[in-house]
Amino acid sequence: MRYPMDVFTGSVRQYDGSRPSAIAKRQVDGELELTDRGLVGDEQAEKKIHGGPDRALCHYPREHYTEWAREFPEQADLFCASAFGENLSTIGMTEKTVFIGDIYRWGEALIQVTQPRSPCFKLNYHFGISDLSSQMQSSGKMGWLYRVIVAGKVSTEQPLELVSRLSDVSVYDAAAIAWYTPYDDEQYRRLLSAAGLSVSWTRTMQKRRLNGQIEDNSRRLWGK
Repeated sequence: MRYPMDVFTGSVRQYDGSRPSAIAKRQVDGELELTDRGLVGDEQAEKKIHGGPDRALCHYPREHYTEWAREFPEQADLFCASAFGENLSTIGMTEKTVFIGDIYRWGEALIQVTQPRSPCFKLNYHFGISDLSSQMQSSGKMGWLYRVIVAGKVSTEQPLELVSRLSDVSVYDAAAIAWYTPYDDEQYRRLLSAAGLSVSWTRTMQKRRLNGQIEDNSRRLWGK
């Protein structure tokens, strides 16, 4: 399958008076350079939790925006690509049809799905919806992240093309195992067996197996 897409990049700026963010991205056209850290010209704030080799690109399904606009009609005008800060926007790829470890060709580059996107509290401020990050996580409409296996020149005119599928764990399944279900060591083993899973998610799942409990995500979701 080949998926045409829109591409977006952004710069870090102050948000909500004091919060730096690069969530506000603009559409770009033509040839671009993709490195192992992402698209040249794209920035991330708070690099401990954004960006890096396993989070070089963010992808969000465009069809979700219609659902969000229907759910929040007062903010409907805000729900359009790339409102969630994504780099890649497509129709036809969703969390249920994209799998951890999937490798896609994009121009000269190869990119690999590493994990679901972990929504954070800055989305609440961005949209003026106090619990949007939590709703995004619980709904399964969170998007996903990529690492760059082979860097190179890419173009907004070139589609994504699936070249390898390495696991049976969809992005939706990964999110369900991590966020929606009680502690289940068998499911954590399943997730950990997915080739291509990010280092941070591997570390988190292993910590849960060692401790037998799920960490507190309130700071990420609510900023507290």
